[in-house]
Amino acid sequence: MQPHKIVSRDEWIAARKSHLVGEKELTRLRDKLSAERRALPWVEVDKEYVFDTAEGKKTLADLFDGRSQLIIHHFMWRWDLGQGCVSCSFEADHAEGAIVHLENHDVSYVRVSRAPLAELEAYKKRMGWRAKWVSSYCSDFNYDYHVSFTKDDLAKGKIYYNYRMTEDGFDELPGLSVFYKDEVGHVFHTYSSYARGNEEVIGAFIYLDITPKGRNETEIMDWVRRHDEYEDVGRRQSCCGSERTQDVERIHPCEE
Repeated sequence: MQPHKIVSRDEWIAARKSHLVGEKELTRLRDKLSAERRALPWVEVDKEYVFDTAEGKKTLADLFDGRSQLIIHHFMWRWDLGQGCVSCSFEADHAEGAIVHLENHDVSYVRVSRAPLAELEAYKKRMGWRAKWVSSYCSDFNYDYHVSFTKDDLAKGKIYYNYRMTEDGFDELPGLSVFYKDEVGHVFHTYSSYARGNEEVIGAFIYLDITPKGRNETEIMDWVRRHDEYEDVGRRQSCCGSERTQDVERIHPCEE
């Protein structure tokens, strides 16, 4: 951390009020962008997606669970490790406390991963989460919403992710998607975000951003661990692709 100038209380107040101008501008800009987001056009979902759930097979429309709005966390499953992505786990920790409030504000929240339901349920139990988590295993859902990629996709050297072609390819990547269901049951895709676009739902970032050391990272999220792994100080983990642990060769059954 760089050395800081030590000043009087009056000088500190003056500096803080100067910085507050920029913070207020950011708040107004966030409000403006949020209004523009709500005004985006929608696209009707005319393809039926079926998910494996703890209560049996369910469609995308079923996942609304009586509400008109649905947030899907495209939870990145680490096939090479047999467990959830560390950054998606970090995000999921934050969502847990919000679920009761979302559900009482006409919003359902569901995690979706392209992995067998039994593996998701086991990891959910390990993490102590209560959010609904369903499997898109062997369906097109993850591919259609650009968070899963085939071996052929990866072999091309670039994938379509976060609305552009990128070389940062991995077989599974994170995202958030939002859907709306009208009174007659039609489902519409209203919004999706990927990569750092999901940061605003992670409150720990905001807490860290107001501290002197900030996020204090060399690579993005290299300090984050699953919440039951913080005692494992010998391991450093980064956002999506490079957990430094022993990889296990795993076969995607959908590609067998």
